[in-house]
Amino acid sequence: MDIIKDGRIQADTLTHLDQDAALPKGAFSVSLTRWQSEKSALLATGQPLAVRLLPAEIVDDLGEDLPLLSMVVLEMNPFTDGRSFTQIRSLRERLGFRGEIRVLGDFIRDQMFFLHRLGANAFEFAPGTDLKDRLKAFEEFTVTYQAASDQPQPLFRRRAHP
Repeated sequence: MDIIKDGRIQADTLTHLDQDAALPKGAFSVSLTRWQSEKSALLATGQPLAVRLLPAEIVDDLGEDLPLLSMVVLEMNPFTDGRSFTQIRSLRERLGFRGEIRVLGDFIRDQMFFLHRLGANAFEFAPGTDLKDRLKAFEEFTVTYQAASDQPQPLFRRRAHP
């Protein structure tokens, strides 16, 4: 399966594991519940690890474990639920997570630009999604007003003053 990562379409080798699935060779993601209950065994695999968070789960629950993770996967709910945006911002700005932040689930192209500005750098879509079309989301805006992880200064601070 392909994903968009760092502004490019790339092959993905990450396996999303169910709660009781056997541990594979290679990179995998587990739920926050499984991470909390099996952390030692998961770390012992020596494989790149990712934890999946639902919108209702709190990123602070990963706090001290973030350096152990190569990725955090945020499962996004439909358009009307903005908690994943807050999770991304918290991971990047408040908790200082520098690994991959992947958005997975039900989100639309219009949201990608803003998710990226907050710090998401990978996007995983439902099978059959036109990834070339989704890449266009990064080109649709040329000016940003608000401060975010990609531009810490708001527009009014960036303007040249006579």
